[in-house]
Amino acid sequence: MDAQAANILLSSGNAGQGRLATPYEKAVGFYGDARRAIGHDLRTLAVAAQGDHTDEHTVESLTDDFAEYQELIGRALENDGRTGGKPFALADYRKATDLLQNHLLPDARKLVDSNNSAFNTQYAQARSTLATQLVVAVVLGVLLLVSLGVLQWYLARRFHRILNPGVLAATVCAVLAVLLGVQALSATAEHLRGARRDAFDSVVALSRARAIAYDANADESRHLLDPERRNQYAQAFLTKSQELYGLKGATLATYDDELATTWQSYRSDHGDLRFTGEFRRELDNITFAGERAAAEKTVETYAVYQRDDRKIRALLAQGKEREAVAFCMGWEAGTSNAHFGAWMTALDKVTDINRRHYTASVQAGRSAVGDLLPGALGALVSAAALTALGLRPRLAEFR
Repeated sequence: MDAQAANILLSSGNAGQGRLATPYEKAVGFYGDARRAIGHDLRTLAVAAQGDHTDEHTVESLTDDFAEYQELIGRALENDGRTGGKPFALADYRKATDLLQNHLLPDARKLVDSNNSAFNTQYAQARSTLATQLVVAVVLGVLLLVSLGVLQWYLARRFHRILNPGVLAATVCAVLAVLLGVQALSATAEHLRGARRDAFDSVVALSRARAIAYDANADESRHLLDPERRNQYAQAFLTKSQELYGLKGATLATYDDELATTWQSYRSDHGDLRFTGEFRRELDNITFAGERAAAEKTVETYAVYQRDDRKIRALLAQGKEREAVAFCMGWEAGTSNAHFGAWMTALDKVTDINRRHYTASVQAGRSAVGDLLPGALGALVSAAALTALGLRPRLAEFR
């Protein structure tokens, strides 16, 4: 959203004179979409946070700060619409983006970390409960089978019969009940692990990557918009790049070459550990069909976008500011925005793969319980009934 606010100011010209029509219209549209989406997300978060005082306070703070942010951006756009109002618009935008960086984004990260921590706690508790239930099921199952075996032995000795058909059938049902119960609990535990570790961990890393990507893209626009803060925004862009694809000691001047070198090494050996970051977390957690190809495509489109950033900075260094703005904000094939869109498309694809498998794992876990446990209970009831039927003739002999 902040990137689009910067793009509006960059492409608007002087009170509309010299406006870059397509970039301006797209930025206005994207800004409105983002504003509505964030408003909806805040309402959803407010409901989800109920009962947790820390999260409730964080959501309240986010809501208040977001209202102030919108007010500052609205004032910036109003000033920008007046002839000679660009300096005043820039001053308002600085206040807005500082509010975003110092309050909104840290609070949002705090909320994400809190939710992830709560999810981890619930996951650990659920795994522990399932492990306990599995042990109990096995122990009780063994005791039941031993009891039926002892009963069969007693009946054979007491009544001089080789086997009691009813007790034998009950034993078969008991074995089936134990197997179904163990299978249900084991399958549920495995689907739970798959949903959390194989899928959701990747979704978290990729969602963080997406948020960082949009903020890095905003740093490019801020860099062009605010000459006095160019060094600050250049460093911010590099910091976010390192969070995505970390290269120890790399600068903007060396980042592209080091990315190309380490990526080639990774393609040759997936165990190569010369880069870190959110992309590394995803690449180290490849599980599903098509996931590796999609993840690698994401990194490759990211590398193209990074090279575009260097082109923008080179144009600025040559004094070609308008050309730099046009390349940064253009949507034609080969421009920075087009390449950023391709990167986000690739990132969304690998995220969707993990989201689909997360949903599938959750559904499969529920199905395992719904499909197998009724069978286990039915087998137990049958075992009890068959045991009673098997004992009835023997008990009648005492009459």
